[in-house]
Amino acid sequence: MSHRIVFLDRETLDATLRPPSFPHEYVEHPVTAPDEIVARLQGAEIAIINKVPMREETLAQLPDLKLIAVAATGTDVVDKAFAKSRGITVVNIRNYAFNTVPEHVIGLIFALRRAIVPYTNSVRRGDWGRARHFCYFDYPIRDVAGSTLGIVGYGALGKSIGQRAEALGMRVLAYDVMPQPGLVDLDTIIRESDVITLHAPLTPETRNMIGRDELARMKRDAILINTARGGLVDEAALAEALTAGTIGGAGFDVLTSEPPRDDNPLLALDLPNLIITPHVAWASRQAMQILADQLVDNIEAFVAGRPQNVVE
Repeated sequence: MSHRIVFLDRETLDATLRPPSFPHEYVEHPVTAPDEIVARLQGAEIAIINKVPMREETLAQLPDLKLIAVAATGTDVVDKAFAKSRGITVVNIRNYAFNTVPEHVIGLIFALRRAIVPYTNSVRRGDWGRARHFCYFDYPIRDVAGSTLGIVGYGALGKSIGQRAEALGMRVLAYDVMPQPGLVDLDTIIRESDVITLHAPLTPETRNMIGRDELARMKRDAILINTARGGLVDEAALAEALTAGTIGGAGFDVLTSEPPRDDNPLLALDLPNLIITPHVAWASRQAMQILADQLVDNIEAFVAGRPQNVVE
């Protein structure tokens, strides 16, 4: 029996995808618009997606579909309840970003605490060449060692970041909704941290978990880092806090709407203490290849009758 597999947004994965070990027909599309999904998945049993939305009205028109293999950890784009009601299994990728995301977070911490980006831009503008002395102090520099890191979401990634931070001499505080030894409450994270890094899933309960009240309680030189989901932070409130100097800076790899639109309040800012990267914290070459290999593993396991990494 041959299985029809369709990858709807192959362009989102820059890695080698090995052929599955069972008889199959494979079709891939660089990108797929929402109104192209149904036509492209006609007769397909297996859909591979990254960011293509799979909502109820779409899934209802795909009677042959048995598996949605998400080439990512987050499955927000899939109507999982409806998929389950239709007997469609949803699987995702897990534990592949154990180096790439923590390294990106640590990179943002250093860049912001030590003002690396604004000083680099300053030199390019010619400020150093016009300086009266061998150096100048236009932007405050703060040590990483001895500072306090607050981790919101203390799963595998949070713990990996915590280990790296402790090796750098940082004090680590952690918060999670799942009880674990040594955790503190979120208010302690907000009040005591010099750097706060978010690693929580986006749910109705966590949406805008960092808003005006939380930003107002942070230290005035504190840095907020988000490499998880843009919706965790009220972006308008963050823009106000950065403009007013309520907090010390922010490093974001995610925004509420991606790709972002012109009306995003953070993109309107030109501030030395704001770094935004285009959702690439996960995307080291090594991590993407691990992801691609696990993606095929998930598909092979499902066809063999032993599904793994199933999302309920």
